[in-house]
Amino acid sequence: MCGIVGIVDAGGVSFPLYYALYALQHRGQESAGISTFEGKTLYTHKAQGLVAEVFNSQTLQELQGNAGIGHVRYPTTGSKVPENVQPFNFRYRGLDLSIAHNGNLVNTDELREDYERRGQIFCTTTDTEIIGNIIADALRTSRSMEDAVRLCMRRLRGSYAVVALLNDTIYAFRDPLGIKPLCIGRLGRGYIVASESVAIDALDGTFIRDVLPGELIRIDANGLSFIQIATANRRAHCIFEYIYFARADSVMDGTLVYDVRRRIGQKLYDASPVEGDTVCPVPDSGIAYAAGYAERSGIPFVEGLMKNRYMGRTFIMPTQEQRERAVRIKLNTVRGNLKDKRVVLVDDSVVRGTTSRRIVNMIREAGAEEIHLRVGSPPIIAPCYLGVDMPTRTELIASGKEVEAVRESIGATSLTYIPLKDLVEAIGCGERNLCTGCLTGCYPVGIHGEKSCHCVVDYVAGTHQSDLSTFRAGKEQT
Repeated sequence: MCGIVGIVDAGGVSFPLYYALYALQHRGQESAGISTFEGKTLYTHKAQGLVAEVFNSQTLQELQGNAGIGHVRYPTTGSKVPENVQPFNFRYRGLDLSIAHNGNLVNTDELREDYERRGQIFCTTTDTEIIGNIIADALRTSRSMEDAVRLCMRRLRGSYAVVALLNDTIYAFRDPLGIKPLCIGRLGRGYIVASESVAIDALDGTFIRDVLPGELIRIDANGLSFIQIATANRRAHCIFEYIYFARADSVMDGTLVYDVRRRIGQKLYDASPVEGDTVCPVPDSGIAYAAGYAERSGIPFVEGLMKNRYMGRTFIMPTQEQRERAVRIKLNTVRGNLKDKRVVLVDDSVVRGTTSRRIVNMIREAGAEEIHLRVGSPPIIAPCYLGVDMPTRTELIASGKEVEAVRESIGATSLTYIPLKDLVEAIGCGERNLCTGCLTGCYPVGIHGEKSCHCVVDYVAGTHQSDLSTFRAGKEQT
């Protein structure tokens, strides 16, 4: 669940890339990096840390050029070491290639073994380097990015949204199932492609549309063009993006995430109404859910937990010890809003259960009479192989347990999850167009030892579209 961005802008891109990565910081807190191209030189600055820690005015001024890409990392495949910080750079016969990736491949090992048999040496432990090698290998023979991306889509299995800087041109593409989000926007003097629309908003840009699954986008000084490389008989947008990961103000695959979460909150009340004195969100991701629940139930929305805004997301912290230790620092109770109250506590999800247990204990210590936990996702019962850090069933509190056992472990008075059909209705695109692997144990790509849904991918002979009149008029291209 990393964040990626690519910009071509006649006014220079280093500072816009910085601001865009700032807007995407919620997608990764382990490291950050930017690559830009000017003349015949590829410039790169990257390091472990938050965006504001990695870059300063001096480093940004040194990143020259009108084309560039950026990345914030949330590690799933690959160790937390400096060598794995993106973007990755490749050079061959006068071509400079820099690449950044959001997603997780499930056939990394077999691809790595294939390339190692050919004598390829790998410098990192990430699947992104695999993608870079496939592209670089294809460019050696055809020098066509279209052919390289077509080869990628044939060979890669898993989730991927990719931005690549090839000399002064940006290329971006998305896996044929659209598992990871990617969208396009227009800036004053250029274009941007990014994981979420909030990066476009941060630059006062205009959202154009989502990158289509299986589509390749090309951005250079002459403008924007696109070609469809592959199509599939279904889509598989990551359901956890809507539940938790995306910012609530993002528009994702045509839907405002806040509206989805508010509808989920309404359906939570419909599924299991309960008498209460206050509806209390777990901030920040539970706020929209709680607003919908309060709206439908008529129970007052009251904040009983205050968040330290200078803390990052505990879910994506790399170790369980760090996650648990951070909860007390991150959240504090508003005792006057909780004492002697029947509290309806609304959260987006319960993954490992440790954070929920600590929050319930904090609210009880603040004097709440009852704590009714309402959860905006169904029980998470299976690992994610496609980009979210919940890799084993033993880590998941709901795996193999009945709801009552989970409630007892967390310590709530009552516990209700939203039914899957209600969640799908709230998102509005149909279960067939969502990846629900973590909720059902059935995945949209073949994974050894797991059930998979039937997906068919076709590779098409696309045609570049150069007429940008619909974009310049501010209309959405479909």
